[in-house]
Amino acid sequence: MRKGAITRDAVLQAIAEHDELGREVFLSTYHFKGARSYLLVHEGQEYDSKAIAGVAHKWDHGRALRPDEFSGGKDHAAAWLKRAGFQVKTVKNPDWARDEIILACQLVMTNGWKGLDAHDPRVVELSALLQLMPLHAEADRNEKFRNPNGVARKTFDIATRHPDYQGKPTNGGALDVEVLHEFLARPAEMTEAAELLRQGVTDGALQGLPIADDEELDDHSAPEGRLLMRRHRARERNKTLRKKKIASVLRHGGRLSCEACGFDFEEVYGDRGTGYIECHHVVPLHEAGEGRTKLSDLALICANCHRMIHRRAPWPTPAELRATIETRRTTDKSATPASLPAPRRDAAGRATVGP
Repeated sequence: MRKGAITRDAVLQAIAEHDELGREVFLSTYHFKGARSYLLVHEGQEYDSKAIAGVAHKWDHGRALRPDEFSGGKDHAAAWLKRAGFQVKTVKNPDWARDEIILACQLVMTNGWKGLDAHDPRVVELSALLQLMPLHAEADRNEKFRNPNGVARKTFDIATRHPDYQGKPTNGGALDVEVLHEFLARPAEMTEAAELLRQGVTDGALQGLPIADDEELDDHSAPEGRLLMRRHRARERNKTLRKKKIASVLRHGGRLSCEACGFDFEEVYGDRGTGYIECHHVVPLHEAGEGRTKLSDLALICANCHRMIHRRAPWPTPAELRATIETRRTTDKSATPASLPAPRRDAAGRATVGP
């Protein structure tokens, strides 16, 4: 039996069995509990998605799945039912994303690090803004998604975790504390990130960015939020800008080698590596804004150094990462140093990147 290989007909038969037995008997017969996260919606009726998906296997494969063999979430039951063409809706709303907490934290900061009431116009406005953010699929939201009451509770979750708060903190998550501390450590930068998020959602600039890129962010540090990171990645992958940057470097007599470690793809891989190198946007997310990207904002860099730059905030520039590499090679007496091309320097003797 392959879990999740259920047909629409099998699901309909499970629904029919549910309707014949009644919900309580159906759940008890197959040892399922009521759904906590997702419900199957069919012909105006709601069903426990995990139980229906599990029993559907009986009609396709000869036996129902046991509750401990799979989850009822979006990776298992909910996904299988959607794939079979059924509507699935969420019971509870998704956890708050960093981007959403950044906006809530900015509001709390402007309110003197105090929580706000659900009727406060600023909470009502933020509620409407959060509902526009392209972070959570419509199917994962219920009718209370980021409503003023929920937003107000989040402001108190943040406010009661402030170091100066003397009372008992409300229920919140580790991400609330993490974002709060980032605001305390970098107030100007995080405020600018919040304003960029607000502007990008309001004018629609952040709406069309590819969500699939989020899978690549797992190993990247994105303290300013995933939406700004998606935009950053989209800029780096702009093929036109990349071609112009490469042409500019070659026109000025440069090589297509990594500006941090000196790796040259053509030198190592021959024809296969000719003309290949990644492009990195060196301007920090909180400063990038919506302005036009200049070639001087871009650096040519290898995949390894690119990932190391993005791995932890604050991001080093290619020149700073190069200095780290050179320092380690100089101090590591047991390693054989590999020569790096001499970095370009400006009139003051500082290392620079780009042509």
